[in-house]
Amino acid sequence: MFERFGDLPLHVLVIHLTVVLLPVAALTLIVFAVVPQWRRLLRWPALVLGVGTLVCAYVAKKSGQAFVEAVPTLAKAIQLHEKRANLLFWYCVIFAVVAVAAFLLLAGVKGDKATNIRPLELVTQAAVVVIAVLVIWQTVRTGDAGARAVWEGQLPPK
Repeated sequence: MFERFGDLPLHVLVIHLTVVLLPVAALTLIVFAVVPQWRRLLRWPALVLGVGTLVCAYVAKKSGQAFVEAVPTLAKAIQLHEKRANLLFWYCVIFAVVAVAAFLLLAGVKGDKATNIRPLELVTQAAVVVIAVLVIWQTVRTGDAGARAVWEGQLPPK
């Protein structure tokens, strides 16, 4: 199920979506959390993107495993990439949970005012910023390790 999309390995397609979606979701959630004036506008996009990162990371993980099973000679070359991807997946799980919590806690029922529980709001904002930065950082590290595994030694010297 996760091996191919048409004639292409699914992982090759999914990673491009993941590399764009995760940072966009993280930045959207940061703005939602720290700019109260934007909460009404960003409430639903922040939730959908936050949960979407988990779906995307899951499909990327499963398609990567299927890709390695189809081409076992890659296993050694992608060890670092796989290790970083596993950590990124768990960051995405936490990110999705924090996105749902922010959705529920940072906007009122009408979505136009912040909750009156200031300490809870501050903790939620801090959690959003921390996990969002971790997701962006780990996305870059994971993508870099994957790109190096694929392209190292294949590009002409500078």
